[in-house]
Amino acid sequence: MRRIIFGLLWIAHFLPYQALVVIGNVVGFLAFWLIPERRQVTRINLEKCFPEKSALEREQLARAHFRAFCRSFVDRALLWWAPRARIEHLVRIEGLEHLRALNNAPVILFAPHFAGLDAGFARLACEVNMVSMYANQKDARFSELLRQGRTRFGDQRLVSRQEGIRATLASMREGRPFYYLPDQDYGPRETLFVPFFGVPAATTPGLARIARVAGAKVLPCVTQMLARGDGYVVRIEPAWDNFPTPDLLADTRRMNAYIERRVPDMPEQYLWMHKRFKTRPDGEARFY
Repeated sequence: MRRIIFGLLWIAHFLPYQALVVIGNVVGFLAFWLIPERRQVTRINLEKCFPEKSALEREQLARAHFRAFCRSFVDRALLWWAPRARIEHLVRIEGLEHLRALNNAPVILFAPHFAGLDAGFARLACEVNMVSMYANQKDARFSELLRQGRTRFGDQRLVSRQEGIRATLASMREGRPFYYLPDQDYGPRETLFVPFFGVPAATTPGLARIARVAGAKVLPCVTQMLARGDGYVVRIEPAWDNFPTPDLLADTRRMNAYIERRVPDMPEQYLWMHKRFKTRPDGEARFY
């Protein structure tokens, strides 16, 4: 079945982008009903984070999230196989001058889990040699496609989680920006409980720790999927001032607060189907 999916994706990269938009929306509509576990996780996350919204509003947002997520998956047909010129046309960059101005000093591009993060990486790879971490997938073929897709342009370096952070730090010291995605629940080990939309969330303090060890500047980097099939825009913001501080908890809270400010711009595009609140404080009931 996976071979069929990958084969269809390869064929899809020849299609006009508007056709991919339609396909992605249809797949998202179907996935909402065919994947009940992720549908339930999405509903729970939205209820926890947006209690002020009505049940109907949250349900509409949940369905829109599945469409956005599946659109981004179908768009990998282009990210993995389309010519460089097509990627450059599909994804616009804003704020690249903030990165260029640092003149190869250690940098972390803080990239939260919005639907466009892979499109953002692919577009930046046309301009900059970066380093990023990855987790091996259960499907070896899928892992290889991800690896090949992310290293098509330039001289990108992918570091597995098994290799640890040392290889990443070495690449940063060579002048490679670190494209870092730290906003998921990785379990209780070495995490802090920090509010996310008012809900305690197990959050890795890696952003502040790595910035301190590497002497790195942190530049938020968010990629937005545009409406009406107009592609994506990746926005790099100026480096954060006064980061990191001696207060690791406050620094980690700052990271979550930043995401909270970006979500209203594109609420359907944040990764709500991830079990963000899987790890609970001692004595608190599970959500999922």
